[in-house]
Amino acid sequence: MVYLNEDVLFQILEDLNDKKSIYSCLLVNKIWCITAVPILWRNPGQYFMTNNSKKILFNVIFSHLSKESRNLLKKQVIDDIITETNQRPLFNYISFWKYLNFFLIENIITLISQKSIMSTITIRNEILKLFINGNTKFLHLSIPRNFNYQLHYILGVEHCFSEIESLSIYCKISQNILELLARTCKSIRRLRIINNQNVTIDNISGIIKLIEVQEKLNDVSFIDLTRMNKSLHKSLEESLIKHADTIQYLRMDWLPYTRILSYLVNLLSFEIDLPYNKNFGELSKFRSFQIIKNIKGHGVPPDVLANLIESTKIHLSEISIYCVIFNVSGDKRLIQTIYQNCPNLRYLKLSLVFYDNSLISEFDNLLINCKFLNELIIDVTDSQLFSWDKLFVILTKSSSINLFDFKFFSNKIIELDHIKLFLDNWKDRNPMLLKICTSMSLKEKQQLEDLIERYKAKGIIKNYFIGFDGNISEKMEWI
Repeated sequence: MVYLNEDVLFQILEDLNDKKSIYSCLLVNKIWCITAVPILWRNPGQYFMTNNSKKILFNVIFSHLSKESRNLLKKQVIDDIITETNQRPLFNYISFWKYLNFFLIENIITLISQKSIMSTITIRNEILKLFINGNTKFLHLSIPRNFNYQLHYILGVEHCFSEIESLSIYCKISQNILELLARTCKSIRRLRIINNQNVTIDNISGIIKLIEVQEKLNDVSFIDLTRMNKSLHKSLEESLIKHADTIQYLRMDWLPYTRILSYLVNLLSFEIDLPYNKNFGELSKFRSFQIIKNIKGHGVPPDVLANLIESTKIHLSEISIYCVIFNVSGDKRLIQTIYQNCPNLRYLKLSLVFYDNSLISEFDNLLINCKFLNELIIDVTDSQLFSWDKLFVILTKSSSINLFDFKFFSNKIIELDHIKLFLDNWKDRNPMLLKICTSMSLKEKQQLEDLIERYKAKGIIKNYFIGFDGNISEKMEWI
């Protein structure tokens, strides 16, 4: 057996980024187990957790508490939750946590406490003392809305948060927490600012300060910050302009009030999600992108998106678009702009509503000119007006050898005969990855699955996924 240096083994497993494979390493030998455990326990909350798994996780946390703390919590926890053992854990699992997710912790506390205010407070105090102290450091922090716990009073909190690289917070958290974060966290690279859609925001001074003190800010997302006046949006933009040299990824859901996009000279990805009743005049003026590689637009008219795409020239490799039909000529220009300006395009998602079939022929030009395209997503809301059979003919006729990953979304069933035609014509090409999400009955789903299985047996399909309407992820990875 070949023995690997522990550091080399750790790097291999970390790059593998596959939970199942890393989990199997626990049983190889002691060194492999010791190497794998810290990776598996880095972010326990990243996977979907049932109530039962949360109870198990609580017992792991409970086992790390002092005897005094355990005795205290036994009186505060619902009966039969604690499965205490005399054995101490084989590892200090808490020391491996790098993602401190207060939403998960609060969820566990709510699940296992006796529902009284005092029991909740007692459990929270003991758990936070275990996680936040002078011996731990976290890289990622997530704070839910209405989280007002006085973290700044916990001894060692500044040490714990001093190396935070990723932060996700809601607007409605206490100013004390925002002041603590601004004072302590100076190396945040990825920042998510979230708001509840129904909550009006009137004070963001703490958030502005937090943004301004960062030294390496690279990836910023503002999510559901629509209930905010113009001056506050403008203040956020101005705070980002101070990081013009480092920001490469930006997501926002309002029209810029400043020339922020002109200042962000190293921007690689721009995502904008807007209501349909907006005046897009300001956005249409931006023609200053230099090296941006990824544009995502939701609710932005085709003409405006076309202007943005033209300004990037040959650099775009990913485009994701959701737009309502404004006029056929605008949509036609959008598709033309894509294939005329994006020869290096590798990923394209078009989400279309009330689509006009006269535009399908433009897909032929798109496929011919975008030779590097390897993933295509078509999402059609009113598929009764959309000729899937014509699209499938064009895909088989004009797709390059690089394109074999398809996702099709539809709120109406896609005719089985149309899919069969597509698969018949795909013979002797690279086996495709096919994902279909459509409204259908269980019987129709079974018929589709039977059809696809036949073509998988022939080697025409490499792998596939069938989902009901809304039950498929745009970025779903194959396992």
